[in-house]
Amino acid sequence: MALRVYILGDAAAYQNYTLAVERAGGTPCFGSRSADCDCLLLPGGGDMESWRYGQKNTACRDLEPERDALELELLADFTALGKPVLGICRGMQTINVFFGGDLVQDWPGHSAIEGVDRLHSVQNAPSFLWELYGERCMVNSCHHQIIGRLGTGLEVLQRAEDGVVEAFRHKTLPVWGIQWHPERLAEDHYTGTVDGLAVYRAFLSQAAL
Repeated sequence: MALRVYILGDAAAYQNYTLAVERAGGTPCFGSRSADCDCLLLPGGGDMESWRYGQKNTACRDLEPERDALELELLADFTALGKPVLGICRGMQTINVFFGGDLVQDWPGHSAIEGVDRLHSVQNAPSFLWELYGERCMVNSCHHQIIGRLGTGLEVLQRAEDGVVEAFRHKTLPVWGIQWHPERLAEDHYTGTVDGLAVYRAFLSQAAL
């Protein structure tokens, strides 16, 4: 039976994620029945309110306070049960804040240009990302905030050339974060970039253990 992946929100708003999960062999689930699902996917979106990580708002925009609260509750529920979690872009940042880390509210050079993702090189530490893509690979980028202080229990798996944390995992829990957007690289991905679908396949493989 395919693993059920819970995504908070409306399916119509997350078509890329839905397609990536389905192509990787999972079943995306939306609605209020999160307890029935096997794992949690936190997708990209607007910024988290900065008070949640102890800062005044100096550059946050497109705030989603209700979503902040709901996703933090979901993280508490899924991690308490040892269920796997994958955070993408904003989702990765939410995970970091959940574990006591903070964010840099604005960082140059990583946001999209006129609606088109930037492309840049990243370096992988030994991990499933190294196994998938080797020591270095090319990914996309569409964010203006980055990981600041790393949350408790998290370790970095991937960095951009400017030092920005592009991926991490929790040392003892089945929790992973990816700053870039593998779902956008799962279909007609940009020339020279990784196959993002491999991230979703790896996540579901780990979730099935």
